[in-house]
Amino acid sequence: MLRVLTLSTLFPNQVEPILGGFVARQTLGLAALEDVAVEVVAPIGFGPWPLSRHPHYARRAGLAEQETWNGLTVHRPRYRVVPGWGARWTARAMARALLPKLRGIRKRFPFDVIDAEFFWPDGPAAMHLARALGVPFSIKARGSDIQLWGMRAGIGPQLVAAGREADGMLAVSGALRSAMASLGIEAGKVRVHHTGVDLDRFRPADRRVAKAALGVDGPLLASVGALIPRKGQRLALATLAELPSATLIFAGDGPDRAALEAEARRLRVADRTRFLGAQPHDAVARLIAAADVMVLPTSAEGLANVWVEALASGTPVVTSDVGGARDVVDRPEAGRLVPLEPSAIAAAVRDLLAEPPPQEAVRRAAERFRWERNALELRDHLRGLVSGTASKAA
Repeated sequence: MLRVLTLSTLFPNQVEPILGGFVARQTLGLAALEDVAVEVVAPIGFGPWPLSRHPHYARRAGLAEQETWNGLTVHRPRYRVVPGWGARWTARAMARALLPKLRGIRKRFPFDVIDAEFFWPDGPAAMHLARALGVPFSIKARGSDIQLWGMRAGIGPQLVAAGREADGMLAVSGALRSAMASLGIEAGKVRVHHTGVDLDRFRPADRRVAKAALGVDGPLLASVGALIPRKGQRLALATLAELPSATLIFAGDGPDRAALEAEARRLRVADRTRFLGAQPHDAVARLIAAADVMVLPTSAEGLANVWVEALASGTPVVTSDVGGARDVVDRPEAGRLVPLEPSAIAAAVRDLLAEPPPQEAVRRAAERFRWERNALELRDHLRGLVSGTASKAA
């Protein structure tokens, strides 16, 4: 039996039910294997008083420190965070707060390996914890943890140090592995581990019926993701201005929402734009299946889950040639990779609307991204690290 402690600051909870859904799904898949046992440590960061009274932190105060979530034992220990200049101390603060908790867990659940699910702050924290506990550890890179946090002064060097000490690492795409190497992380220690997709939840639908349920008549574009600059929603709105018969629906929330709503009014497309806010997975699945095209003009990405979810739904993707996009949009039926320019995005959308690829042909591009395969690959990766550590000790 392989005993895994999954460490993730991105994991669903009662007040953030869709936080880190991709991590949760991966962990459930791993735990479902007969020869693997998993417990989760999902630390909750709190700012110092009086910052701790801010709604961002206060709403988490009532979360249980331990619960059973979909059959998994999930621990939610607290640790101190200091935003801004103090962010560089986050990983060390997390490790200090978690070490007594992990020692207690290990007495009851003698885990063989720590599986950190995000490079910052999970990776450096896992390094400190694994060093103290004498267990191997793995870190998974997903995109912004390398592309954004890796560029931060005081943080990038910590990522490199964690990568050097890690017994093994994972990346969601080959392009992200190359980005890790550019920081100074040894590419030979990094295994590409593609995301999975729920092929039962995300599947083709009768688009006419699905659009009618949303009150849409005519071409429908969907854009799913946090409303932040790098996701490119401003470009999506500018693209809509060049497609006078189309409707654009955003699913996701974030700090750019008010500015994007104002931009939609300025471009005179507000009557053809909807902002749904954060949505549960089933609602996202219905929206994607109804859409003619998924538009995500992102400027930085590892391998976006929504790319794969769109293909599984029979919906082609228009996105930029960043991160693992070529791993997903690898055939004409899957969509188009375009420059981050409204005219280029609009041209690609027009092309796909004029000659829609068959939904089943689009879906075939997603069938290699199965959660079952994801779980088996993760198990084999972690088991190899445990075996390697045991061999070195012998």
